[in-house]
Amino acid sequence: MPTAKDFKLELHHMMLGAMKEGKQSAEINAGELHRRVGDYPGKNPRMPVCCKAMRAALAPDAGDVILEEPPSGQGASLRIRYVLPRPA
Repeated sequence: MPTAKDFKLELHHMMLGAMKEGKQSAEINAGELHRRVGDYPGKNPRMPVCCKAMRAALAPDAGDVILEEPPSGQGASLRIRYVLPRPA
């Protein structure tokens, strides 16, 4: 079962990949992140934990923006644009 740490590490990995490609931002979707970590869709989905990890990484002062948000605030359609490189 994926943990908050698993989501945080994969989120960081996805941002590093975007930076290596020369991108100035990374648009990350909760459904995609959860699939990469595992158990989605599956018997033990952890979408609230996934979304919480994404929101914890959000830095509005650095220019990060929520692009799409489900009505509940926690769902596969949550999409955030993270500005790269990340603030220290």
